[in-house]
Amino acid sequence: MTVPPGRRERKKAATRQKIADAALRLFLERGYDAVGVRDVAAEADVAVTTLFSHFAAKEALVFERDEDFEQRLARAATGRAPHEPLIPALRGEIHALVRHCTAEGAAPIWRLIDETPALREYEESMRLRHAEALAAAIAAGPDAPPTATACRTIARFVVDAYSLAREAPDPEAAVDEIFRMIEAAWEAAITDSARTPAL
Repeated sequence: MTVPPGRRERKKAATRQKIADAALRLFLERGYDAVGVRDVAAEADVAVTTLFSHFAAKEALVFERDEDFEQRLARAATGRAPHEPLIPALRGEIHALVRHCTAEGAAPIWRLIDETPALREYEESMRLRHAEALAAAIAAGPDAPPTATACRTIARFVVDAYSLAREAPDPEAAVDEIFRMIEAAWEAAITDSARTPAL
């Protein structure tokens, strides 16, 4: 059973959201490079130290759902029922993430990211971190994993599926197309692992 957040957690979440909303509003109005963290703090009516207690870097203000996405992917791998297959669970989560990131109003944000080198670089490092966290979750999942290399490869494919589908003309169809290939790769990895004799 999920315990609802307490008053302190709700207040922290509200402050974090207020800062992220203020940052995005300013970045879209003025451009990312023209806005400093002091501008964001003033717009959100918080101290700069408060801003940095919620966001480790200026770039993180644009990717405020970063940690949530990483945790959701990990939970999709580790929180499955014992007989629930891995790949469909991950596909369902990527579908949900893609729907969120292609929702109405998201296009200007992705344009901002695409046009800003610092944000593109941050997004790339974020994807690599998500893939490493997912690889660890796959390795710790309820079914016996193949090699660490296979776990990392599948995790990279899954995280890249999100980016590729987001840019496709039909994101939902793209997720399904990509995951057919991921499922085939996962099955091949499991088969190869079963054939490899223990040393």
